[in-house]
Amino acid sequence: MFKSLKGLFNKNNKDLRKRIYFTLLVLAMFSLGTNIMVPGAKQITQNLGFLDLLNLMSGGSLKTFSIFALGVMPYITASILTQLLQMDILPYFKELKDQGATGRQKINRINRYLGIIFAFIQGYIYSVAFMGGSTIQVVKTTVILTAGTALLLWLADQITNKGLGNGVSLFIMAGIVNTLPSTFISAYQELVVADAFSQALGIGLFVLFVIAYILILVGVVYMQISERRIPIQHTTRTDSSSSAEQSYIPLKLNSASVMPVIFASAITTIPAIVATIIKNTTVEAFVNKYITYTSLTGYILYVALIFVFGYVYTLMELNPKEMSENLDKNRSYIPGITPGEKTESYLRGTISRLTVVGSLFLIVLASIPILFGKIPNLTSAATLGGTGLLIVVGVALETYKQLESSIVSRSYQGSRKRRHRR
Repeated sequence: MFKSLKGLFNKNNKDLRKRIYFTLLVLAMFSLGTNIMVPGAKQITQNLGFLDLLNLMSGGSLKTFSIFALGVMPYITASILTQLLQMDILPYFKELKDQGATGRQKINRINRYLGIIFAFIQGYIYSVAFMGGSTIQVVKTTVILTAGTALLLWLADQITNKGLGNGVSLFIMAGIVNTLPSTFISAYQELVVADAFSQALGIGLFVLFVIAYILILVGVVYMQISERRIPIQHTTRTDSSSSAEQSYIPLKLNSASVMPVIFASAITTIPAIVATIIKNTTVEAFVNKYITYTSLTGYILYVALIFVFGYVYTLMELNPKEMSENLDKNRSYIPGITPGEKTESYLRGTISRLTVVGSLFLIVLASIPILFGKIPNLTSAATLGGTGLLIVVGVALETYKQLESSIVSRSYQGSRKRRHRR
C-alpha cells in the first residue's frame, strides 16, 4: 500500500496528481455549496425523522436548506428504476443492457434526465413542506434546488472524467464525512456529558460506541478485499506456460460493495417523503412506527432490501451467461467443468453463494449501529452514522484501488519504455 502511494510522487505521475488535486477542488466546492442557503429559506429546526438519512448523505444540506439540499439522491433513485427495468420488464432497457458500452452510455444519459425530473418533483415537495409561502416563492425554490442537483451531476461527471473515482459516489461519501465529527460529538454529549447515565456507565457506552465503529471499519475492509478465485486454463497455452502463470476469475465476496445499503436507504425514504407531502399526522406516525429501521418492521424491511439489492445488483454486474461466453471466446475453461451451460450453471451457483454470504455480512455490519440506536436518549445520529461509515469505507476503498491501479499501470509502462530504449 505505502509502496504504491510512494509511487504517486514519482515525476512520471504528474498527471495523476493533477487528477487528485482536481477531485479535491471539486469536493471542496461541494462542501462550500452545502453552506450556501437558498435565498429566503431558513434552517429547518424541526425533527426530520426518517429524512435524516437524506440529510446525512447531502452533508447536512437538507437541514440548512442549502442549494445542494437534494444532493445526488434523485440520480440514485433514477438509477434504481432503470436497473429494475433492465430485468426484462421493458424490452428497450434490456436491449440497451445487451449493447454493452454503447448501451450503458445511453442508460447513463437516461439516468441524468430522470434524475433532473425527480429532483424537480422532490424539490417542489420540500419547498411546500418546509418553506411554504407564495406559489412564486415555491417555484423559485424548486428551480434552485433542481439546479443544485444538476450542478452536482455535472461536477460528478467532471470528477469521473478528469479526476479520480466515481463522482456520484464521492459526493455521497463527502456528504457523510462532513457529518461524521458531529456524530461522535453528539454521542459523547448524550452518553457522557448528559445526566442520562452514570459517569462510568456513560464512558463505557461511549467506548463501546467507538469500538462498534472500528468493527464496522475492519469488517468492511475485510469484506471488500475477500474474494473467491476460480482457476481457469487456456487451450492455446502449453502445459509449461500454464504452470508458470496460473489464471483465475476473481469473484468478490460482495461484488455489489455498499450499493445495496445506498439503494435500500433510498427506497426506505420514499414513505417519509410521501408523509411529508400530505402532512397527515396519522401517516407520519405510521411511518415512524412501522417503516423507519429503528422499528422492528422497518428493520426487517431494511434488511430484506439490502439482501435483495445485493443479490440482484451482483447478478447484473456479473452475468454468468456472459462470463461463460467470454471464456469460450478466449478458448478458456474451468478445470473439471464442461464449457457452455455447465460452466454457466457453475458460475451462477458460485456467485449466488458468495452473494448470500456477502449480503448477510453486510446486514450484520449495518445492524451494529442500529442496535446502538436502541440505547435510551441516544439520537438517530448513531444509527445513521454507522450506515454512513459503511458507505464511506466502501467508496474510499474503491477509489484507492483505482489510484493504486493507475500507479501500477504507469510504473509498468515506464519500465517497458526504459527496456525498449536499451
